[in-house]
Amino acid sequence: MKKVIGAASLVVIFHVVLSLPAAAQRPPQNRVDSLFLIASSGEVKFREMVQPAIDSLAAMGAEAMPVLVAKLNTKSARDRVTLMQIVKKMGKPATPFLVTALKQADGLAVERACMGLGEVLDSAAVPALNDITAHKRWQVREQALGALGKIKDSRAEDVVVQRLSDSIGLVRKSAAVACGQLRMNGAIHMLVHMLGDDFYGARLSAAAALCSLDTATVVQAVVDSLESPNPQAGNLGCELLGKLGTEPAQEALLYQTQAKDPSRRAHAALGLLQADPSDRCGYQETYFMLESDRLVRLKIESAIANRSHGRP
Repeated sequence: MKKVIGAASLVVIFHVVLSLPAAAQRPPQNRVDSLFLIASSGEVKFREMVQPAIDSLAAMGAEAMPVLVAKLNTKSARDRVTLMQIVKKMGKPATPFLVTALKQADGLAVERACMGLGEVLDSAAVPALNDITAHKRWQVREQALGALGKIKDSRAEDVVVQRLSDSIGLVRKSAAVACGQLRMNGAIHMLVHMLGDDFYGARLSAAAALCSLDTATVVQAVVDSLESPNPQAGNLGCELLGKLGTEPAQEALLYQTQAKDPSRRAHAALGLLQADPSDRCGYQETYFMLESDRLVRLKIESAIANRSHGRP
């Protein structure tokens, strides 16, 4: 049910709660609930009260957390966002309560606890997060991996690699993102394999992660994969080589402009254009001269025209 509260009532609650004497600072639950009601208010006219209420709850630290943890399974998006803002500002005092919440039977509450730990960024939570990356609820696995990637603790590397082959695409995507955040060069070959993943989010996240890893190793791994029977992997590999733009990457792309598949030739040519937009190496004349497919030539000419006008 939508929360409705009158302006006068909310103002009274705000000032009464914040003016309680020091002896009353240990919550009764109703003080935390009252502050949270203000903090999660979506009314524009109350916006000046929202941040002070969030600040007050964060300052209460461990005293407020039992009441806040009980709200983790809220169905309200505004309440969820408010909870994340509070624990982020509170920091490490929230960690033990969120870690304990990971053991709840309510999967939604566990998912939100993972999200909270991803805001707190306390490495003390890593072992507990590692333990639930195989949780039966895929949303929990996704959020646990997201938190581990943000925390950037190498103790998470083994479980992150395991989730690269998860049955759910969004979990594989989260694992790929974490590989990049953790700078996991040992996962390069698995990420290159993911360039052919059947879920676009996982493919693109793998490509983005590879851009943050050791360039020479990534280029060699991608070049070795270009003849994969999965054409999607090779095409995205060409795009990635174009972004990396090293000399070996350009040589591999030039070779791919002679592939049998017109789509591969187009991706290779566009990759070369990204790697060498001013054509310092003189490749454009070479692949234009060899290209017989009208649609491929149109794609390349369009990309060149866009770049000349400052468009991506």
